[in-house]
Amino acid sequence: MDNINLNHIIDQVVKDKGIDRGVLVEALEAAVLSAANKKYRNTRDLEAHFNDELGEVEVFEFVTVVEEVENSYQEIDLDEAREIDPEVEVNDSLGMKLDASNFSRIAAQTAKQVIIQKVREAEREGVFNEFKDRIGELVNGIVRRYERGDLIVDLGRTEALLPHREQVPRENYRQGDRVRAYISEVRMATKGPQVILSRTHVGLISELFRLEVPEMAEGIVEIEAVAREPGSRAKIAVTSSDSDVDPIGACVGMRGSRVQNVVSELRGEKIDIIAWTPDIARFACAALAPADVTRVYVDNEEESLEIIVPDDQLSLAIGKKGQNVRLAAKLTGWKIDIMSEARAAEIELEELTSANREDAEAGDGEVEELAKNMAAKDAIAFIEEAVSVDELEHWIEGDSRVTVLRAYEARVAEQSDSDGSNESAENTGDATEEE
Repeated sequence: MDNINLNHIIDQVVKDKGIDRGVLVEALEAAVLSAANKKYRNTRDLEAHFNDELGEVEVFEFVTVVEEVENSYQEIDLDEAREIDPEVEVNDSLGMKLDASNFSRIAAQTAKQVIIQKVREAEREGVFNEFKDRIGELVNGIVRRYERGDLIVDLGRTEALLPHREQVPRENYRQGDRVRAYISEVRMATKGPQVILSRTHVGLISELFRLEVPEMAEGIVEIEAVAREPGSRAKIAVTSSDSDVDPIGACVGMRGSRVQNVVSELRGEKIDIIAWTPDIARFACAALAPADVTRVYVDNEEESLEIIVPDDQLSLAIGKKGQNVRLAAKLTGWKIDIMSEARAAEIELEELTSANREDAEAGDGEVEELAKNMAAKDAIAFIEEAVSVDELEHWIEGDSRVTVLRAYEARVAEQSDSDGSNESAENTGDATEEE
């Protein structure tokens, strides 16, 4: 080892593998130290240091200076120590350089394995650090193989995974095909860093438009919201910080060239581009395009919208299997209920009829209550006028209004019986006279 200048080897590995020089030097020192400890069976206090000038790893054995040696592996006699360093004293630590070329072949192999392991760990760390900062970017790769439905994509420095759940159902790839995908996640696994790609992420559309629209790269046009059903249809809401720049026109491009490039990359997925506005009612109307909207009712507390559309626009507003309204709800972030004008008129009529019925019932109740109050007043007045004090004391056991009403009812009943008896007597007298 001492005849080989390791500086050239280190520089070459750093260049080819992209590993930090300090990491590689540390790996070399650890490897040589491991080999030395194995040779001497861990009986000595050893240290390994890389000498930049000589381009080699030097191994030093450290012993303690004592007057009487008890452990020859870790101690040295004072007289012997002063032959190496005349100024050494008792209890000093003396370092002596060892001949690294004396290591056995097995020890050298161990050193090689340690170096390989360190280099591999450094490579993994480098790949992880590189891609963890690229989450949200687009990358191009080459399809290598399928593993249980998942796609293995070669990105150059590492292989990425495009899981089955992140693939668009109607997209098929073969070995050697080029694929553009969105980096959705980077994690450190047992076998090294794992880069997770996606073809279904909404960020894929945003990044594709940023590549195609220069105004987005300049920050003039921005994407405020994206809603997508991968492989079928998507809606994006855009806005412009410059009043002279039309955000929709910028995204569409000359004769639709820009949006068509995005559609081609997504293999025919339809894209609706609408203008974003902070007015949620107007934004929802735009999100439901191409359907026309008649009225919008906003519930800010529940974050819900009730939208009325013409009868002939209902199916267009809802879309195939509810896709249009579903995407509009995702884009706005609000709950959306859609109904036709005819259905809205029916509901309004039902509510009006119900309200009138309740008002009528409430009116009938007021009339009954008024009648009761009037009857009570008449009863009290009748008793005060027609009943003597003695009779009132006889009938009333207390001074409540209910008792007075009962007294009134009893008095009326007695009068009715009395009138009936008198009428019967008169009829009897008339009959006698006729005879």
